[in-house]
Amino acid sequence: MESTEKLHDTSKLSRKEFLNLTGRSLAGAAGSIAIAPLLSTSAYGQERKAALSPPSQIPSDVDKPIVLEEWKSDADQQANPTPTPLPPSRRIGYAVVGLGHLALEEILPALSNCKKSRLAALVSGSPEKLKKVAAQYGIGAESCYTYQTFDQIKNNKEVDVIYIVLPNGLHKEYVIRGAKTGKHILCEKPLANTSEECREMISECFKAQVKLMVAYRIHYQPHNRKLREILQKKEFDIPKFLEAHNSQSTANADHWRHKKALAGGGALPDIGLYCLNTTRFVLGEEPVEVFAYQYSTPGNPLFREVEELVSWQMRFPSGVIASCATDYDVHESRRYRVNCRKGWINIEQAYAYKGQRLTTSKADGKMKRSEEIMLAENNQFGEEMDHFSDCIINNKKPFTPGEEGLQDHIIMEAIYQSAKEGRPVKINGIASVNNWKGPEPEFL
Repeated sequence: MESTEKLHDTSKLSRKEFLNLTGRSLAGAAGSIAIAPLLSTSAYGQERKAALSPPSQIPSDVDKPIVLEEWKSDADQQANPTPTPLPPSRRIGYAVVGLGHLALEEILPALSNCKKSRLAALVSGSPEKLKKVAAQYGIGAESCYTYQTFDQIKNNKEVDVIYIVLPNGLHKEYVIRGAKTGKHILCEKPLANTSEECREMISECFKAQVKLMVAYRIHYQPHNRKLREILQKKEFDIPKFLEAHNSQSTANADHWRHKKALAGGGALPDIGLYCLNTTRFVLGEEPVEVFAYQYSTPGNPLFREVEELVSWQMRFPSGVIASCATDYDVHESRRYRVNCRKGWINIEQAYAYKGQRLTTSKADGKMKRSEEIMLAENNQFGEEMDHFSDCIINNKKPFTPGEEGLQDHIIMEAIYQSAKEGRPVKINGIASVNNWKGPEPEFL
């Protein structure tokens, strides 16, 4: 007991005395300090097991979450279910095509934490980058491809999905080439440069009998989904007016986003698309008419080929008007607000990768009630990839299929036409009601 007592006050021990303590006395000391308060001396082993293994509900299905014992009261925010990753051998394998900002900064890290998806292959035009990234993520040389050897992915049994993360102007080529390998296709937004290209891509994927999904990550983000739910439940009565803004400041005139052939346009298809698509998503309606303005600062080399600013309004069948704007040369702003008859709902950082803030306001007699709805953030990229993987595993249509991208291009072309002609333009979309989406995503 002498050494145990000394451990209770290590300040009295010299360095030599401490190092001379035997392994047995250290173990005994640790036991007396760390475990004794939890146990009685009569049933050491049994109570130790109970203390370390609290009761849990453990489903037999590997994709169902373990339900741990309750410890929080309903006075506190409840935790999400425990993560339920599939075994690696059952996860869907992804080949990521293009190793630029989005892939390196967001998509590859997200794949490391997915529940139903895993990284299986890489495609890049830079041998040095390809080698380094492959080493970082444990991808063998046999699963690394150049754009010249891209079609050989068809022989890689580890790859189920090809994720196109290339400049917009290259989407059509690699979606069609990818479909011909027999692999399913996930493509970044916008789907292509034109609606005609979208139609061809959808047709080729249909012929190849592969699924095509557009990476509209906002559809899988909890704050935006919660706002949509509030509107569906009419908690503030019906929506009347929506205002949306997505802007950022760019600086490199040589970047592909400022080349018309690669980008298809400027601020509108790149970041303005979030205003357009998210508005359609949360309202659950398709616009019937648009009116737009377009502007670029004269002499600015950033905007020799693509536009700087687009501002537009959309009219919906219910009477809702949406006023949207996007700009490539102002300080970052990513937000929208839905004004309803009996209150409003607002999201700051709405289109960002993280940091969303959902707030509401309404009258209550002589009072005005403002509320912030706190929700746990998710990884939007991981969630959308896991949704696509779930669609493949269970043979379902994606929630954001190719037709979703086509509809946006039809509307964007009407916006450009309106800005050019200075008049309202009717929308001749693929349908008056959105009936092309697959089932709602399942979130645990």
